[in-house]
Amino acid sequence: MRRKDREITDRSVIESILNNAEVCRIALADENEPYIVPVCFAYEDNTIYFHSAPAGKKIAMLTKNPRCCVEVDRSSGPIKSDNPCKWEMQYQSVICTGTARILTGYAEKCAAMNAIMRHYGSKDHPFTEKELENVCLVKVLLGGMTGKSYGY
Repeated sequence: MRRKDREITDRSVIESILNNAEVCRIALADENEPYIVPVCFAYEDNTIYFHSAPAGKKIAMLTKNPRCCVEVDRSSGPIKSDNPCKWEMQYQSVICTGTARILTGYAEKCAAMNAIMRHYGSKDHPFTEKELENVCLVKVLLGGMTGKSYGY
């Protein structure tokens, strides 16, 4: 990290950002084509869960190459100065790398979907197998994790 003065080294702060972010962006690569997409998600136990339609570009890319990058952030906007070249952005961000796996079993899918429900403030739901039939749930086991902050 170039700006060591902005690095977050406290794991609990990094996890707090992950637990409170509203949107997660998943970055994927397929040969020479990068792709990034926002998703609803949850973070639990060094793992990101997200859901998707069972088919599409994101799932096709993850099937071909399960390595991915995850990004979450929060911002309170710019910190202005009289000199526009000295403006800064007040932010906290976390970037993680990991390996994705599409969940197939009912118990795994139900647990992942309920983690996502809890992340957005809902209680667990007794999903039926039929309800989860047409939903793709993905587990990203995280390898690396870095955080950065300014103005907080």
